[in-house]
Amino acid sequence: MEPLPEFEVLSPRTLAEVLAARQAHPHARLLGGGTDLVVNIRRGIEAPSVLIETMRVAELRTIKADANGLDIGASATAAEISRHPGVVEHYPVVAQAAASIAGPTHRNMGTLGGNLCLDTRCIFYNQSQWWRAANNHCLKTTGEICHVAPKSRGVCFATFSADLAPALMVLDTKVELAGPQGRRTLPLTDLYIGDARHDGSGRGDGKRYLALAPTELVVGVRATVVPGLRSAYDKVRIRRSIEYPVAGVAVALRREGNSLAELRVAITGTNPRPVLLAGTQGLCGGPLDQRVVAGLDALVRDQIMAMKTTFTPGHYRRRLAGVLARRLVLRLWDLKKGV
Repeated sequence: MEPLPEFEVLSPRTLAEVLAARQAHPHARLLGGGTDLVVNIRRGIEAPSVLIETMRVAELRTIKADANGLDIGASATAAEISRHPGVVEHYPVVAQAAASIAGPTHRNMGTLGGNLCLDTRCIFYNQSQWWRAANNHCLKTTGEICHVAPKSRGVCFATFSADLAPALMVLDTKVELAGPQGRRTLPLTDLYIGDARHDGSGRGDGKRYLALAPTELVVGVRATVVPGLRSAYDKVRIRRSIEYPVAGVAVALRREGNSLAELRVAITGTNPRPVLLAGTQGLCGGPLDQRVVAGLDALVRDQIMAMKTTFTPGHYRRRLAGVLARRLVLRLWDLKKGV
């Protein structure tokens, strides 16, 4: 096992103290459960000299969920979210996504904020230092080329794989950020800028995938209940625990009689950002028939990038995302009662 480099850990008790520590140490990293960051430090991917622990800040640990709305602090753990009665009853897609994260020990430590800001990865990045050196490093670390897409003109195609982002996206969730200029709120979809276009014309890529300003941090998320909205999350991975998803899909729909009134689909594990499918409202307004199923498959094919991994080719991941989306839509359509 590789040794950890030396670093200092700060343990503020209030959000104001966290922000002050961030300003005093602009290159510090925030430490929640450490399930992703500590692994990156141990593998030599990162070497921050200062870590700012957030788990003692009460304001960031809150979870409020009822028939009116959802409010979760950035330091709430995946385990706490997955078993919160209000989340389970009114926001099942979020509870299911939280319950699917890694293994039980990871869920006991990993936080909402850490999951939303999970580092992107690929088969050339998330490896030991000696492995990366032997493979000439990748663009996301100290190399000059993206080995996943070597013709990408300096664009990184590392994949975003977290589960909570797509689950929250289908609920039209807002994320609250805090930084030196104060607080701001934006749609969760706008937090992710990893467009990763081959010609470099996108807002960001797998290396620059979050719209956070310097020293800005995630405070929490908020969503409101949409009456009649049914939601669920599912994913496929090589192993039942620990493994990142080959693809993960969140679906929320609203049925009015025999008509599909609203449909939202978000996908993770395929692109450098979680993808809220555009164009799903064009499938609404009629029965859930073959037109809708074919249209959904077409949207997935058009918008899902699906990079190759050590286990699966890209086209398999894209096809799997479409199958998961179709299964969830059909299952939610047939529910007699759901939120």
